[in-house]
Amino acid sequence: MKTRHDATQALQSIGTSTLRSALAMNLLWIGALKFEDYEVENIHPLVSSSPLFAPVLKKLGEKKTARIVGMTEIALASLIAARPLAPRLSVLGGLGAVGMFATTLSFLFTTPGAWQEGHGAPKLSMVGQFLVKDSVFLGASLLVTAESLRAARRR
Repeated sequence: MKTRHDATQALQSIGTSTLRSALAMNLLWIGALKFEDYEVENIHPLVSSSPLFAPVLKKLGEKKTARIVGMTEIALASLIAARPLAPRLSVLGGLGAVGMFATTLSFLFTTPGAWQEGHGAPKLSMVGQFLVKDSVFLGASLLVTAESLRAARRR
């Protein structure tokens, strides 16, 4: 007979696997979109106003910058998804995703129009709402990284 502890462990395992799969799927899908012209246009306001990305954009141009971001997202997705076979690689992917989402969250403070002006307390615009969801991805990346690290230590 299963105990509450067993049920809790099973639920946590299912939740972690779901979180890892969803994180990898989102990164893979969004990374692949960076090879589409419309997505190059969509990210322009975000990267052009970022102190970190503006110099890269100036040097490489919009398409190359978008494709590098896309390749990075696809690589991180692959590493995160590799957890069942290679937990140490998954740790690297998770850490990379943590850095990436921390960077994209910084766009909240550098992208013009991320905040609604003249509405009292700070209120997010549509762009700001798009960016703030990366806080959830940041948390998912941290949890997936921790779980992969535990699995790597058990090996």
